[in-house]
Amino acid sequence: MQTVFSTVLPDVPQAAGIWLALLAVAAIVVAAMVVRPGRFRPLFGDRISEAARPSSLELAEETRERARYAQEIEVAATRATATAERRRAEWLAAQEEVEEAWRAYEAAEEDVRRLAAAAALPLPRTARTPAEYADRERWLHRAALDAQWRKEITVRQLSDILGHRGWDPRRHPVEQELLLRRLVRDNLHGRQQAAREREQAAWQAAELAAVAARSLRDEAYAATRPEPETQSELSIVDLVGPEATRELPAGHAEITREITPAARGRAAVPAY
Repeated sequence: MQTVFSTVLPDVPQAAGIWLALLAVAAIVVAAMVVRPGRFRPLFGDRISEAARPSSLELAEETRERARYAQEIEVAATRATATAERRRAEWLAAQEEVEEAWRAYEAAEEDVRRLAAAAALPLPRTARTPAEYADRERWLHRAALDAQWRKEITVRQLSDILGHRGWDPRRHPVEQELLLRRLVRDNLHGRQQAAREREQAAWQAAELAAVAARSLRDEAYAATRPEPETQSELSIVDLVGPEATRELPAGHAEITREITPAARGRAAVPAY
């Protein structure tokens, strides 16, 4: 043990001197950076900017990704525009269908009013014979077949008329025609309401397609624009301390304080 201590102890003062010399050099450098930060700003600023700047391979890869993204967005915007045009054409067709259904309903309503006025008058008296009832039945069947051929009544309604379910073929033809025209009017009114609902749905689909197309066109335009150069995320102010701001030119310190860490982080994210 005496041999070990005798070997190590003579080197302790020399090692302590080396450590004290290193600490003194570090203290001198820190003091110089705090007192005269202007001399070290170009050196450290360039090295920090060089370290923060992406490499050429990263820039090439980012350029390829940006071009690919812009092409995909352009294709999507073209398809969305075509879809919006198709939805608009469907909406215009639905509008025409609503107008045609409304005109047909108004014509049927006019027929009902005319026949109701005629039915209010005294009906001509005819002999109530089997031949007369047969004529009235044939007239009802023929009028119902004509209405179904014009698609004014459904097949089920025609079956009810021919089967005399809810229909009395012995009534006068004027009364039968009034009942038949009322049935046609109700059917046309239902079709007009259904056409209006389809027109509303087509309008909503056209609006959504137009909004989607506009959004994709704006995104495609933004993707083709060159990305503005971003500043380094590190600031020399953060490196040398707040005293360096007093040596900045007039107005530069105010701009530096306005660049918050959140804003510097957003500047580093590429905007597609």
